[in-house]
Amino acid sequence: MAEKMLQFVRLQQRQPDKRDASARRADWGEVYENFAAEAAGQQASRCSQCGVPFCQVHCPLNNNIPDWLKLTAEGRLEEAYEVAAATNTFPEICGRVCPQDRLCEGNCVIEKGFESVTIGAVEKYITDTAWEKGWVKPPMPVRERPQTVGIIGAGPAGMAAAERLRTMGYQVTIYDRHDRAGGLMIYGIPNFKLEKEVVVRRWQQYVMGGIQFRLNTAVGRDVTLGELRQRHDAILVATGVYKARDIDCAGAALPGVVAALDYLIASNRKGLGDEVPEFESGALNAEGRHVVVVGGGDTAMDCVRTAVRQGAASVTCLYRRDKANMPGSMREVKNAEEEGVRFEWLAAPESFLGTDKVAAVRAQRMHLGLPDATGRQQVEPIAGAEFEVKADLVIKALGFDPEDLPAAFNEPALGVTRWGTLKVDFRTMMTAVPGVFAAGDIVRGASLVVWGIRDGRDVAEQIHAFIQARAEAPAIAAE
Repeated sequence: MAEKMLQFVRLQQRQPDKRDASARRADWGEVYENFAAEAAGQQASRCSQCGVPFCQVHCPLNNNIPDWLKLTAEGRLEEAYEVAAATNTFPEICGRVCPQDRLCEGNCVIEKGFESVTIGAVEKYITDTAWEKGWVKPPMPVRERPQTVGIIGAGPAGMAAAERLRTMGYQVTIYDRHDRAGGLMIYGIPNFKLEKEVVVRRWQQYVMGGIQFRLNTAVGRDVTLGELRQRHDAILVATGVYKARDIDCAGAALPGVVAALDYLIASNRKGLGDEVPEFESGALNAEGRHVVVVGGGDTAMDCVRTAVRQGAASVTCLYRRDKANMPGSMREVKNAEEEGVRFEWLAAPESFLGTDKVAAVRAQRMHLGLPDATGRQQVEPIAGAEFEVKADLVIKALGFDPEDLPAAFNEPALGVTRWGTLKVDFRTMMTAVPGVFAAGDIVRGASLVVWGIRDGRDVAEQIHAFIQARAEAPAIAAE
């Protein structure tokens, strides 16, 4: 029997049980336990089924959230999965890594005091159940098409586009310079947020569906963009952004001052069983060290919590704004605080101290001043309010910029914006090079996995339209 909805007036919000912080510090397991079926159904029944669902409006994928919540409350999980998968290529990943507190849950219309529906946890429960029951199938087309599409980059945008194009019947090949598919989902996000098996099983499923992967293949080194254009009917560039932003202060080049992505990739590779010399040497290993992470986004939270699990002597996060203005998920901040991370709010590094290696960070106290043209308060230093933090490993988590793809691909016709991202026609998502499309972070800048999925699904439709228009052109000319 269908369970009544609008149960938020009777049932309190409840997330899945969270593992104790002392246990979490000692391993790499995910933070939250799995929902029991009864608990998932009860939490889904709290949905108010509002006429204008703000959760859906504020989801980049416009997921049909009220629909699959209702189906879950009624115990119709296979249908719930079908609805979730209709708009989301990786619902099991979004349920784990999306900042729901800033997106769907953060815009739930259930007022404070009753609290929002636990959308992310229910989404994870639905899709994990679907995998267990065998409801998730490889992307198989109804009929095959002869045209081929080459995709550069095996991250969220590239894989989402590949899935859509393969379902339409195209022959799809993904090229990636790394030795595993998944991009930052496998090398950038730690296991305690996203266990690698979750990504690997999607990769394996796509192989079963006929998507070809050419790994350890760097465009511009192993194959040229021109060769790919000759090989395929259309090309998608979905490389993401990997170039770390640097910090302009004294001592930034000292040994022991490292980029966040280098640190996270080393940790993830070690967890995957690879030999990582930089980890073994201690250069990218926090064990027994005093760690300072500079930054306030999700990457910074990944770094501080990774350092805790590696056995750091202390972990401090410096962020130049206050807690309320942190760009990262508040849940991640809370989890980090529970695990023993110390936060220095309104503090920015002034210099890194040391002779042959970093030994401390000299920081400046800040305060929030008047808003700038964007409405965000400016950050201003407080005179005479400097302090030092002991550090023999400093991790710079200041965000990412695009690499110089026109140079890397030896294709100067690829236009770029003033931020270095690829310039596209936003109606067609095509670059200045005919038949070459771009999507994901390489177009919008460093962003969320969910936005990469959205862009990948959107560009797949544009590639389909381009190929079909080109195929129809000779027939029209012959008439």
